Amino acid sequence: MAKAKSHVPEGFQTVVPYFHVDGATRFLAFLRDAFGATETYRSVTPEGKIMHASARIGDSMIEVSDATQQWRAMASAIHLYVPDTDAAYARALGAGATTLYEPADMFYGERSAGVTDPFGNKWYIATHVEDIPPAEMESRQKEFARKQSQQGQQQ
Repeated sequence: MAKAKSHVPEGFQTVVPYFHVDGATRFLAFLRDAFGATETYRSVTPEGKIMHASARIGDSMIEVSDATQQWRAMASAIHLYVPDTDAAYARALGAGATTLYEPADMFYGERSAGVTDPFGNKWYIATHVEDIPPAEMESRQKEFARKQSQQGQQQ
């Protein structure tokens, strides 16, 4: 057996989201249709359940399995960078996601949208559109917080 060249498997990054879902095959299809995921590996139990699968979305790997008694289904939240937020948002809705918030330009330099997939996971879809110096970011954050506070007082 050859010694590993790195502590991280080739093609993976150091943090790898792992999804335990009810219906892993359907989840992988959602990821393909919504975000262009490419499945790279699948191991199936004798009963036909996915024991372990990996897929690539953009430059990142994720891992997926069918939930079991030991590894129950649980929702996650993912911040996903894409070249076109509006197009990715539309594809996600077309694949069965529901809206958390529609695409909008955010004070922190991103065009962002949010969806919940049919398995309960939240996806924050974003395109980085502006590099903001720290002092400007602080000013924008304060202005955003001020507006939020005013809106809360009006309700």
